[in-house]
Amino acid sequence: MNDSIDLWHVYILKCCDGSLYTGIAKDVIARVKKHNSGQGAKYTRGRLPVELLYTESVGPHGDALRREMEIKRMSAANKNKLVYSG
Repeated sequence: MNDSIDLWHVYILKCCDGSLYTGIAKDVIARVKKHNSGQGAKYTRGRLPVELLYTESVGPHGDALRREMEIKRMSAANKNKLVYSG
């Protein structure tokens, strides 16, 4: 099996109102385009355009979901550290 087939990524977007949105995708660039076309998550539809700030390659879908939830539970300060630390 090709490992890249099940390679998922966690990403963080900055919305036009300054809020951060965290999601997962196999193809982050395509997903960001979908968000910006108004076909992404309900949360981002009213906060366009969005800008990609952070990506993290995680692995299988289940691992990506767990990491997404971990990031979503972080404080805004910790999310900003994650995004701007590197």
